[in-house]
Amino acid sequence: MPQASKSSKSNQQFTSVNDSSVADTEKLVDVIGEGLLSKQAEDITVLDVHNLTTLTDRFIVCHAATDVQIRAIANSVIEATSEALDEKPWQEEGRNARRWVILDYVNVVVHIFKKDLRKHYALEQMWSDAEISKIEDPEA
Repeated sequence: MPQASKSSKSNQQFTSVNDSSVADTEKLVDVIGEGLLSKQAEDITVLDVHNLTTLTDRFIVCHAATDVQIRAIANSVIEATSEALDEKPWQEEGRNARRWVILDYVNVVVHIFKKDLRKHYALEQMWSDAEISKIEDPEA
């Protein structure tokens, strides 16, 4: 299982009357991390922005070398979250263009970039006040 900084429900902005209808942020980050790692996403970074914005609790940012790999990574995340948590993205953008794919799970937003675009948009610099952690393959 991927390693990321631990959070608790108290670090989660988005909840529901029925707890099962909104996945716990920590579980969602773990499952997304597994999906990203299974397709060799590179430099997986988690930005904890729950104290900085009302948009989401976490951004997960990664990149890939090719548009084919970007599509495979996005599909892997969608499959992993569906199977493990019965969650689907609320919104998704860029899957056809495959240069910057955004998967919005409300409390976690995944950004899958082509490497040069990641450097250009520099989300980690834009959200530099966020607590930053990495998801790494413990077997690597």
